[in-house]
Amino acid sequence: MSALLELDDVTASYGHVQVLYGVSLAVEDGGAVGILGANGAGKTTTLRAISGMVRTGGSITFDGMSLVGLRPDQVARLGIAHVPEGRGTLGHLTVKENLLVGAYQRKNRAEIAQDVERCLDLFPNLADRISASAASLSGGEQQMLAVARGIMARPRLLLLDEASLGLAPSTAANVYGAIGRLRRESSLSMLVVEQNAALAFTLVESATVLETGRSVLSGPKEELMGKDEIRRAYLGS
Repeated sequence: MSALLELDDVTASYGHVQVLYGVSLAVEDGGAVGILGANGAGKTTTLRAISGMVRTGGSITFDGMSLVGLRPDQVARLGIAHVPEGRGTLGHLTVKENLLVGAYQRKNRAEIAQDVERCLDLFPNLADRISASAASLSGGEQQMLAVARGIMARPRLLLLDEASLGLAPSTAANVYGAIGRLRRESSLSMLVVEQNAALAFTLVESATVLETGRSVLSGPKEELMGKDEIRRAYLGS
């Protein structure tokens, strides 16, 4: 496999406040990589840097094309879907309408209808609430809808930010179970931000650990989870 996404010495700032200091990582085509670390480590900012939402330096390439300086809509059109922290569903729209919003750049109605059914198969809770407003869904259902809306764009890369945030452990496990099934059934590449390392490692093959905006550790999940000192220092287990 070749790298689909590559970050090399990436910096990012909000105004005059620098948050990332030389972050480097790569996601292979068809692979899944985790970004782990405590609150404030720079995990969410890394995804925002990829999506063109913050001022960045260094190199960010997707399928050989530089993303630095592109707007979020331009990044999305290249085949990157960003499921943000906090879900970001459109509460006044129904579940089905939210799914269709995810496919707004697509034209083939038959394929869009097929993908709606695919999402409802992945997330059966949404099938039961297809005509309900997104605002009326439970937290877990809203997270499922956010992921489903992201994959309605048929992206090549899914950026997933804290999908377990605020969810009961059993609900988080269900959400990650559905995302894992999506990985098994498709070639979708993923970059997964998560505080819960054990949950992230049900989905990804390798991870990078961030600390105060810097890459401090990276490797296969077996290596990271196999060292007691690493688990205690960085992974909270």
